[in-house]
Amino acid sequence: MIRQHKGRGAASNPEGRFESTRFQAEDDGWHREEDEHRPATEVREELARSVITRNDSPDVGFDQATNPYRGCEHGCIYCYARPSHAYLNLSPGLDFETKLFAKTNLEEILRAELSKRGYVCKPINIGSNTDPYQPIEKRWRLTRAALALLNECNHPCTIVTKNALIERDLDILVPMAQRKLVQVFLSINSLDNKLASKLEPRASAPHRRMKAVETLANAGVPVGVLVAPIIPALNERDLEAIVEQAGAAGANSIGYTCVRLPHELKQLFREWLELHYPDRAAHIISLIQQMNGGKDYDANFATRMRGQGVFADIIRKRVQVAMRKAGLDRAWDTVLDTSGFVAPRIVSPQGELF
Repeated sequence: MIRQHKGRGAASNPEGRFESTRFQAEDDGWHREEDEHRPATEVREELARSVITRNDSPDVGFDQATNPYRGCEHGCIYCYARPSHAYLNLSPGLDFETKLFAKTNLEEILRAELSKRGYVCKPINIGSNTDPYQPIEKRWRLTRAALALLNECNHPCTIVTKNALIERDLDILVPMAQRKLVQVFLSINSLDNKLASKLEPRASAPHRRMKAVETLANAGVPVGVLVAPIIPALNERDLEAIVEQAGAAGANSIGYTCVRLPHELKQLFREWLELHYPDRAAHIISLIQQMNGGKDYDANFATRMRGQGVFADIIRKRVQVAMRKAGLDRAWDTVLDTSGFVAPRIVSPQGELF
């Protein structure tokens, strides 16, 4: 059933693209307002066999990544990772933000993979698919465990998040930053709290994320801001203000992407627009299609992140001008140091003889 669920992004729970059975809800006349429910968050423990994934996409700025969680409680309606829940026979809709998986053996498996004789040290991105600091990290602390291990063996990493919870781990991030082992990116795509509460219902508020940028920068941790994703006629009006505030807060770089709607995301995003912005829905979809060669989504590596056409060019020029005004046009991401990596010891129940 398509309806707004308090604290959630998706309006429905459609079957994934691999399912052979389809379900359709029907109103039997017994529905009452008090029957409206708030889908609870369920976290299942997962024992992962491998936790480092490799990437060869030319438009992605890292070679390897790790994700402590599957699914994301933030519930961002635009999240390109939603369709990945279909591989678990779960819906990219409400299931993606309510039925989560915690890789409870993450630290153990990561330690084993970093200890392999043929392992080549390259920066690991934490949070390439789902947010490593989503609310359930407060309890499970898997991201913190991964960071502690990387700090232990002098292994560099990058982190992408939209949650101020990252400030909790300053005791690890600061010494890593001093050895050029970490670069953090805070994703901020709007300064409108009302809009953000609909787009990203359980992420930190935009002003709180900007404060986290300042906190990290003041502590000496290199931090950039990702204006991502930019959604035409919805949040792109804040672009210049975000870049200006990011520069003032101490950000060392700016990045941006435009909204992508692969697979089931096309339906979910349309439903969201009809619920929250019905007067603009058709216009927003039209602009998105103009930026994707007339389609909802174009998988072309050369254009999928930032789009193509007139509107995409306007966005690119606006970002360039805003960066120049904020003094960020010559900023560079931190060059991370891989030279100090020392393979971690495997924990053995027999202990160590030497």
